[in-house]
Amino acid sequence: MDQLKASPPRYLEFVTNLIRNLFAFEELEASFWFIRLIFIIHVFLNFNCFTMIINYLCRLKSNLKALKLGSFRSRISTINTVSISKEETVISFLKNCSCMKDLEQIHARVIQLGFEQNRFVVGKVIVFCAAAEHGDMNYAVSVFEKIGDPDAFIFNTMIRGFGKANDPRKAFDYYKRMQERGLVSDSFTFSFLLKVCGQLGLVLLGRLMHCSTLKRGLNSHVFVRNTLVHMYGTFKDIEASRQLFEEIPNPELVAWNIIIDCHVSCGKFNEALEMFSRMLKFGIEPDEATFVVILSACSALGALDFGRWVHSCISNIGHGCITEVNNSLLDMYAKCGALEEAFEIFNGMNKKNTVTWNTMILGLASHGYANEALALFSNMLEQKLWAPDDITFLVVLSACSHGGMVDKGWRFFDIMKKEYHIQPTIKHYGCMVDILGRAGFVEEAYRLINNMPMQCNAIVWRTLLAACRLHGNVELGKQVRKQLLELEPDHSSDYVLLANTYASAGRWNEAMRVRKTMHKRGVQKPEPGNSVVGRHPSLRSDEPLLSFL
Repeated sequence: MDQLKASPPRYLEFVTNLIRNLFAFEELEASFWFIRLIFIIHVFLNFNCFTMIINYLCRLKSNLKALKLGSFRSRISTINTVSISKEETVISFLKNCSCMKDLEQIHARVIQLGFEQNRFVVGKVIVFCAAAEHGDMNYAVSVFEKIGDPDAFIFNTMIRGFGKANDPRKAFDYYKRMQERGLVSDSFTFSFLLKVCGQLGLVLLGRLMHCSTLKRGLNSHVFVRNTLVHMYGTFKDIEASRQLFEEIPNPELVAWNIIIDCHVSCGKFNEALEMFSRMLKFGIEPDEATFVVILSACSALGALDFGRWVHSCISNIGHGCITEVNNSLLDMYAKCGALEEAFEIFNGMNKKNTVTWNTMILGLASHGYANEALALFSNMLEQKLWAPDDITFLVVLSACSHGGMVDKGWRFFDIMKKEYHIQPTIKHYGCMVDILGRAGFVEEAYRLINNMPMQCNAIVWRTLLAACRLHGNVELGKQVRKQLLELEPDHSSDYVLLANTYASAGRWNEAMRVRKTMHKRGVQKPEPGNSVVGRHPSLRSDEPLLSFL
């Protein structure tokens, strides 16, 4: 023992390697008792390896055993000359917490140690409830109400949590309570509240909060300004977003990403491409978020040449191994009709996910390759590496619709429910109605709608009405039209579809009566659309390429 104490570096290396080797253990119980042995050595050799042991247990998702080990440490702490503080131990547990069950156990330990009024420790408990994917704001409220003097950080965390839970009333209730206590609202407070306004489309409240940031001089703060730009973008007020962005002296990458995304969300796709080109001229290097957004704009425009140029940027910068970026490239090529290039991206991806398969299957189906799309889906199932989700089956049913495959459509619809336990949504039922309607089974499609577990919407009824027109089923078309009158009485396409249904059956008087009714009610057909395929800002050859291209 004395020799080991005299050479701590040698002992440090030995214990560190020993604990690292424990990560290879598959039997948790065996490794747990092994850790206890190391811990006893740690106590007598005056070497602090307790944090490493706790982190190891937490990585194995064994917070309960970590807590037991903490209790074991406390029983022999009288002979431990170097020990971690209890607060640090609890924080270590909280950092590695993965679910509410673990959090409740750790919170119980917090109370046992007398930290229920420690704002730093309790704040971490509330952070998990508010920010974690499986958090619980009801539990956060119960913890918050027991704090005698919560600080601004805890209030901000509560506001953030209710914003994430889409509960604006409670978010602003806590903002009001914060003001009543005389606490100063900071940049985080307003960033969270502005985000809530944007998410829920609270335009008036968002403008009022904007005024509040101006009063407090926080409108120029980077977090607040970026959130304001994004909020107005979600309001579809692209002029306000653009004005706020232009007032930023030297916008960083995050601000550029936000303004480009605002243009895309507002349907200003050409302007988004222009902003991207402008960003490159300023020497800002794009990241994966930039590429995902700009490729979505290329997809919407059908700007294949610009998309290929973006692809070259991605390759030169070295983002070609990022799955999300590759998925966006795949989507862009597929929507632009460049299926060979889409397949090249698909086959070259080392890391695929369900979105990858969904995108490729949809690309094939939407361009008339229904059999190839279903073969790719079968390949996905055979590999058993990716579980299909509700979107996958939506894409597959769409392929069956394009290919007129009624039997396969029914089979996949049943597989989705019985084998993968995915409950069909209104969109899945809409696809089945489309499959049946295209094939002429309009009566069966009508029965399916009547047996749906949810109320049918106008889109699905309109799909059936189009099938009635296609197959000349006038009587059923009239019944469907009655349903549409209750949902959307003045939708122009319903009048046109019904009139055409009468016309296809040679019942011209009824067709004219429908059209007269349409004109009498002042229902107008929408303006014809304009093609934007291939339109994008030109890239002049004399523009200097940036150093990273």
